[in-house]
Amino acid sequence: MQLLFQILRDHILPIFLAAGLGAMFWRVFRPEIRSLARIAFYILSPCLVFSSLSANALPASEFWRLAGFTATTVLVAGALAWVVGRMLRLRRSMVAALMLTCMFVNGGNYGLSLNLFAFGEGAAARAVVYYVVSTLGVYSLGVFVASSGRVGAGSALKSVLKVPALYALALAGMMRWQGWDAPEWVQRPADLLGGAAIPVMLLILGMQIAQAPRSLQWRWVGLAAALRMLVMPVVAFGLASLYHLTGPARRAGIIEAAMPSAVIVTVLALEYDLEPMLVTEAVVFTTLISPFTLTPLIALLQG
Repeated sequence: MQLLFQILRDHILPIFLAAGLGAMFWRVFRPEIRSLARIAFYILSPCLVFSSLSANALPASEFWRLAGFTATTVLVAGALAWVVGRMLRLRRSMVAALMLTCMFVNGGNYGLSLNLFAFGEGAAARAVVYYVVSTLGVYSLGVFVASSGRVGAGSALKSVLKVPALYALALAGMMRWQGWDAPEWVQRPADLLGGAAIPVMLLILGMQIAQAPRSLQWRWVGLAAALRMLVMPVVAFGLASLYHLTGPARRAGIIEAAMPSAVIVTVLALEYDLEPMLVTEAVVFTTLISPFTLTPLIALLQG
C-alpha cells in the first residue's frame, strides 16, 4: 500500500496538479484552446519527436517492434469494441464512437509525462514511438471510423500527410540511419521547444477537462472505461510478449496502451457528428479514473 501511495504521489499527482492549473486558468480567463493546441501539434510535438529520437538512438529492430506493437494494439482495441458493440446491439454511430474511444489513447500530454516521471528518459523516448504511430492512426483510421466510411482513402491519406510529427520522425530516423548528428543550431531549438511540449500538453488537458459535461450516461461510460482501462492493459501484456519487447520498451508500450481515451477523439466526434457528448464523457471519465488503474500497473512494471 505504501508503494502504491508513493507511485501515486510521485508519478501521477504531478500530472494532475499541472493539468489542474490549466483547468483553473481556463475557468478564470476562458482562453481559446484551439490556438494553443495547434501550437502544440504543429510546433512543439514535432520538436519533441525529433529531440527524443535524435538524442536516444533506438536500434532499428526495437523501433519496428514498437511500431508493430502500437499498430496491433490499436487494431485489437478497435476489433474488441466492434464485437462488443455488435453483441450489445448498439446503433451504428455508438459502435463507431466506442471504437474511437477504445482505439486511441492520451499518449501525448499524459502518457509521455507518466513514462518520463515513472521510468525515465529511456522509456519516454520509446513512448514517443507509440505516440507518433498512434497519432498517424488517428488521422487515417480514426478519420475513417469517425466518418463511418464517408471519407475516402484519398482524404484519409491527405490527413496523414498533414501530421508534422511524421516528418520529424522521418528526419530523425534518416539521420540515425546515416550516422549523422544534428548541428547545434538545429538540435538546441528542437530540445528547447520539445521540452515545452509536455508542460503545454498538460495545461491543454486541464483546460479540456474543465469544459467537460458534469452528468454522465453511466452504462455507456462504464462500457468504454472497462474496455479502455481494464481490458486493454491485459491485452498489452500479451502483445508485448508477442513482439519481444523488454526493458524500457516493454514498460513504455504497456503504459501507453493503458492510457485513458485520447482527447483528439472528441474533436473527430464533433467534426463528424459522431455521438460527441458520449465520446466526451468517455474521455473525461477514463482520465479521472486513470490514477486508480495506472498506479498498480506502474507498481507491477517496476517490480
